[in-house]
Amino acid sequence: MKRRRVNIIGAGFSSIAAACYLAKEGCEVKVFEKNDHIGGRAAQWEQDGFKFDMGPTWYWMPDVFEYFFAQFNKKPSDYYSLERLSPAYRVFFSKESQVDVPDNVEGIIQLFEEREKGAGKKLRAFLATAEDNYNIAVKDLVYKPGLSPMELVNTKTMTRVTRFFKNIRNDIKKNFKNPELIQILEFPVLFLGAKPEDTPSFYSFMNYADMVLGTWYPKGGMFSVANGMGDLAKELGVEFYLNSNVEEILIGDKKEAIGLKVNGKEYKSDEVLCGSDYAHSETLLPQESRQYSDAYWDKKTFAPSALLFYVGFDTKLKDLEHHCLFFDKSFDVHAKDIYDTPKWPKEPLFYASFPTLTDDTIAPVGKEMGIFLIPLAPGLEDSMEERNNQFDLIMGRLEKLTDQEVKSKIQFQKSYCLQDFKDDYNSYKGNAYGMANTLLQTAFLRPKIKSKKVNNLFFTGQLTVPGPGVPPALISGKVAAEQILNNIL
Repeated sequence: MKRRRVNIIGAGFSSIAAACYLAKEGCEVKVFEKNDHIGGRAAQWEQDGFKFDMGPTWYWMPDVFEYFFAQFNKKPSDYYSLERLSPAYRVFFSKESQVDVPDNVEGIIQLFEEREKGAGKKLRAFLATAEDNYNIAVKDLVYKPGLSPMELVNTKTMTRVTRFFKNIRNDIKKNFKNPELIQILEFPVLFLGAKPEDTPSFYSFMNYADMVLGTWYPKGGMFSVANGMGDLAKELGVEFYLNSNVEEILIGDKKEAIGLKVNGKEYKSDEVLCGSDYAHSETLLPQESRQYSDAYWDKKTFAPSALLFYVGFDTKLKDLEHHCLFFDKSFDVHAKDIYDTPKWPKEPLFYASFPTLTDDTIAPVGKEMGIFLIPLAPGLEDSMEERNNQFDLIMGRLEKLTDQEVKSKIQFQKSYCLQDFKDDYNSYKGNAYGMANTLLQTAFLRPKIKSKKVNNLFFTGQLTVPGPGVPPALISGKVAAEQILNNIL
């Protein structure tokens, strides 16, 4: 039997995962990446001895990574080392009010009880439901290909159907009154890319991921995870072609994908998998072969994009943790600036990571690294003036909230925003996290893994099932690979 050839566009997490599964089953796999590194948005930028993660910095749902590597009789520790962060993260609500979220459930329950009488018991019950949702979601539903609504129908989901039609915000506010505790519980759904009031109750499984499974750090940063997966893929025989821009998906006489045109050269294959931005991938096809119009994409609710700053400080800073959330301004006002009336926020919430507090291998001795992220609406007009305004805003807030001089300690800084996402990743409207997981954009209601118009053409990544985030990307790669293998059989 002839060995099947699969060409993959893009070398992000979902593409690498799919490549591993396909190679394991004997396929000849080639991965074409327009940039000079694998990992997609999980790139690394080096400056003056500092090594910055340019994309994801949170390592949640370690069981998903363990499951992935176990499929190849491997463990994450075969490729990178992990450390559970304690505290998991710090939340700044004001100069006077800061909360360190413990690295264990009992500590978090005690924290809630101290802030609101009776909240500890309520949190225990809330997390029990969240665990139930997690077991249903991550051990079953998210590994479905999104082909039919019937994938969601089973005994477990039918007896919990209300969780799909209620929202997380109402669930949380029904049980908790302290505004700071409410924000801590609402925070994890931001990883899903939607406002809490637009996120189904079922997605409380993110709270289980946060508070029970914990927050971890891979030594060397998330770039080490991408490299680890890439090393596994190479061991399985996958070939990576870097600096290889895909110009066209080749279509045969029977309306089937037969290969790729890359840097002017044709690479034939039996199947094609698109791991690049879904909307962009379809532009590589003739108009009549595209499933979704510009109007379709324009109407979709996208997860936020981001303005990022990579900052090298010439000395150590104080009173910070590895992960810090700055919630000293209105959560709802900023959310409106992203989803309702898109504009640059005047008082943005922001996130900061200081990985040098955990890892002394990624910066020169005695110096500090800071990665700052402001969630933004995709599609805004990007300008250096706005970037600089936002940087000044958050540096001023950082100084005020931590009671220290910061600006004078900056050795250098680099910004990254919507236009960079477009240039580097062909990202639709400069999105950073794909399409939000709202009720009407869940499972079978997301763009399809298998093309309806071109045979042997498939898609993976954060714009198809199951959704945004690194663990879902690994799952998406598995689901896409299975669809290709089913197609072969």
